[in-house]
Formats: sequence, C-alpha cells, structure tokens
Amino acid sequence: MIDKIAWIHLAGGRILSTRSRGKNVYYLPGGKREPGETDRDTLVREIREELDVAITPDSIAAAGTFEAQADGHAAGTLVRMTCYTAEYRGTLKASSEIEEVAWLGYADRGRFSAVDQLIFDHLREAGPLR
Repeated sequence: MIDKIAWIHLAGGRILSTRSRGKNVYYLPGGKREPGETDRDTLVREIREELDVAITPDSIAAAGTFEAQADGHAAGTLVRMTCYTAEYRGTLKASSEIEEVAWLGYADRGRFSAVDQLIFDHLREAGPLR
C-alpha cells in the first residue's frame, strides 16, 4: 500500500492539477509522508515544495480517503490517497519536480491516475466539479 496525501483545491468548477516533469498523467498536488510527519505536516510541506505556496494550517479540512491501483506499479499495488482542502497564501506556480499547473474539469478525468479518477467521480457526484 502506498500512502499519499493530496490537496483538493477547486475554483469555478475546476480542480487544481499538476503534471510532473517527463510524465503525461496529471495528479492532484501532494505526495508521500516522510518519517514522523502527520498528514498536516505532509500536506504543508508537499504543497510548498510543488506549488511554492503556504497552506494555512488552521484551514485544513478532511475531504475523504480513496484507494485504487497505483499508477506505474505492479498489478495489485494500491495507493491510498487521503485528501484535504485548505486555504493558501502566495501565488501558485510549478516548483520542484512539477512541470505544469493546470485547472481541469471532469471532462479531463481520463488524463489522471486511477485514484484521482475516483476522486473526480466523488467530486462530480457531490457537485463542485464540472
């Protein structure tokens, strides 16, 4: 099981998405926990590293946990994505391994990993993703 933390940030019916250098698939921003980190620590660190903005810790709220086949791994390797919403300070920009930042809608669902597609379905059903 691969344990990851992700940031769900929506605006105007679209979701903030990232694409890493050399990859064709988009992902929700976030990443793997480092030893001793809490979910909150991981979210704050990963978003700072990937998007060069500061998550407002007091605004972090749970948004769900999703599991699916891990992209690019052997069959049966699952990824568990624990998602959070949060406000931020700063200007979003690609940083670290991120090559592109994009605002994508439900029509772009096929451009994402399997676990992110589950999140897209959930957000579409709940209403905020168009």
